Amino acid sequence: MKQQVLVLYLATSALDAPVVGWSRYDGTGRTEPTAGDGDEPPYETGVEALRDGWRLFQASQLIPPYPGHEYDTSFMKHEFFFEKIS
Repeated sequence: MKQQVLVLYLATSALDAPVVGWSRYDGTGRTEPTAGDGDEPPYETGVEALRDGWRLFQASQLIPPYPGHEYDTSFMKHEFFFEKIS
């Protein structure tokens, strides 16, 4: 069995929010996705990925910015990791 990983960056912390960025990794070797290999996201929302059989296994913590650091760059706040096992 091999793992496929899908990372979706959503507009908000809700799984039904629009996808604004994504990455895919295919441990099966059937495809070789690369960053920027498409203009359209693989799914419109995280819920669509769930409906297609992807399992959610991690979501970023919702941590408010410290006062004075509202515009610092950091991790993607609304990042969700999904997997499929084939």
